[in-house]
Amino acid sequence: MLEKTTRINYLFDFYQSLLTPKQRNYMELYYLEDYSLGEISETFNVSRQAVYDNIRRTEAMLEEYEDKLLLYGKFEKRQQLIQKIIEAVNDTEQNNQVHDWLEQLQELE
Repeated sequence: MLEKTTRINYLFDFYQSLLTPKQRNYMELYYLEDYSLGEISETFNVSRQAVYDNIRRTEAMLEEYEDKLLLYGKFEKRQQLIQKIIEAVNDTEQNNQVHDWLEQLQELE
């Protein structure tokens, strides 16, 4: 569950500008503020089921955006390459690989 929450939070960070204000509000309250479905439904005077459905649809939309735009995937790849570079700088035997990783990182931009 924590992995899903982390992924959705990243996807929300990348794609929130593509969502409606209502979708943003529900996602912020549910994922960032840790509101329950019941608390969100009371806040917006809608049913708990309506909130649940909206959040699930929004999650699916975020996944579709990621499938098409790959912003989170590229972010993860950059983070992995940066970590390899940091490790290589600390290990003098791998200094030759640093150049290759930097090139890979530049290709992602």
